[in-house]
Amino acid sequence: MDRQSYRRLADQCLERVIRALEAFDPDLVDFSTSDGVVKIEFPGQPAYVLNRQEAATQMWFAAGARAWHYGWDESRKTWVDDRDGHELYANIARLLEAKLGHPVRV
Repeated sequence: MDRQSYRRLADQCLERVIRALEAFDPDLVDFSTSDGVVKIEFPGQPAYVLNRQEAATQMWFAAGARAWHYGWDESRKTWVDDRDGHELYANIARLLEAKLGHPVRV
């Protein structure tokens, strides 16, 4: 994948996660952004971080002591984990649901 295509897909990914987070009460979950990074914050708890790793052409997601690397899967049209093939948005939703105690859609 060329850098321009990667950057477009990565930025769309970041925007999708931001749109999902905007729906939450900031007292429960808040977020901040900087160039290629979305930091998801919970009061008094460790943050989750999603970031664009341009050199690796991947999206990296860290939640607590766990971290995953996602590459773009053209056939599935989504970001998938490079170890077991799970989908990025489903993983973020699953972890937010566990933290917040109710269903989340990303």
